[in-house]
Amino acid sequence: MHLAEEALKESGIKNGILHAFLPHATAALITNEYEPRVARDYLKWVRTYVPPEADWEHNMIDNNAHAHIASALIGSSRTYPVINGRIVRGTWQELMLLELDGPRNRRVIIQIIGC
Repeated sequence: MHLAEEALKESGIKNGILHAFLPHATAALITNEYEPRVARDYLKWVRTYVPPEADWEHNMIDNNAHAHIASALIGSSRTYPVINGRIVRGTWQELMLLELDGPRNRRVIIQIIGC
């Protein structure tokens, strides 16, 4: 959440919402504990329910259909309330990028709306 917190600080906004958007079709944004095993468990879940080796039509073009499907199911954006200049979240919650077809360079767009 470091970059989101930096963007919030630079914005000067004290109350509103922070929206994070990932403009990529083969990665996802999640909110969870930032711990490597949790990230690996997410990837295991993806491989179980959206197996890369399945007979996906898109794999005739590019061998990453599973990443597209998982990204659509998990999501490419997250929104958080901002109260008194702080991003509201649970004790262990962090914004995390889940790479489903990489490694690749990715960017996250942060937009903060409020006053």
